Amino acid sequence: MNQEKETIGFIGLGVMGESMARNLIANGYSVCVFTRTKEKAKELIAEGAIWAENPKEMAANTEIIITMVGYPQDVENVYFGDEGIFAGIKTGSIVIDMTTSTPSLAKKIYKEGKKRGVSALDAPVSGGDIGAKRGTLTIMVGGDQQTFLDCKPVLSTLGENIVYQGPEGSGQHTKMCNQIAIASNMVGVTEAFVYAKHAGLDPETVLKSISNGAAGSWSMSNLIPRVIKRDYSPGFFIKHFIKDMGIALEEAEKMSLRLPGLELAKRLYDSLAEQGEENSGTQALMKYWDLPMEDGGIKER
Repeated sequence: MNQEKETIGFIGLGVMGESMARNLIANGYSVCVFTRTKEKAKELIAEGAIWAENPKEMAANTEIIITMVGYPQDVENVYFGDEGIFAGIKTGSIVIDMTTSTPSLAKKIYKEGKKRGVSALDAPVSGGDIGAKRGTLTIMVGGDQQTFLDCKPVLSTLGENIVYQGPEGSGQHTKMCNQIAIASNMVGVTEAFVYAKHAGLDPETVLKSISNGAAGSWSMSNLIPRVIKRDYSPGFFIKHFIKDMGIALEEAEKMSLRLPGLELAKRLYDSLAEQGEENSGTQALMKYWDLPMEDGGIKER
């Protein structure tokens, strides 16, 4: 497969998707884009992207389509709607869903693709807006291994840690492992800096010490500096994190698993969303304790 001769379709130009599509263009790919609001695509179009009126039109004119949308219902519509990908897809094409979605939907897309002579990968990512901009995302891939190998050059323009996890749905299950770990970690990280504040410590000085020790994590190193600057803008939306945690809890229930850490984290984030913080970044969990760094926080429980 000669990837350089192929046109790549990209659907979903949100906080991460726009940067991902831009990286493909910067690496010499011809990129066709679609998002619900064309205005969001203006910069990419100016940089050379081709606009598609709908996913069906895109599917008829591309060889690989990447989707990076918000919710499982958005994925369902993009693939199976009247003007969706499968309404216009060509035999021999490849679809790669990089949305964090359900394993069952990944399997449904895979099976529908097989019927049409189309290969499908579920390839959710981790790394937030920073990873998307730098092209350093972690990509967790499920599907046929040969399809994964064929798509590795494309995926390598978007991420660095790219791991094949197994058959269809495996990428989504791995992303659930990722989100479960992040959820409990975010509670611990924010509690640590709430404690530091109440103990009268300087948060930047505390960060220097504990971020490089056993307590260190990606969330601590990348999100606490934003909190210190009172920057709660989304690298990853709270509303999307709540969606992910809900999927993980549903999958755990199917396996008769109880995940108390995840349950607690979801309750805290649900409280934030109820207070109007659903479009803030996940680091806004700090507001749960009503820190005086910003007005309008949530009262301490």
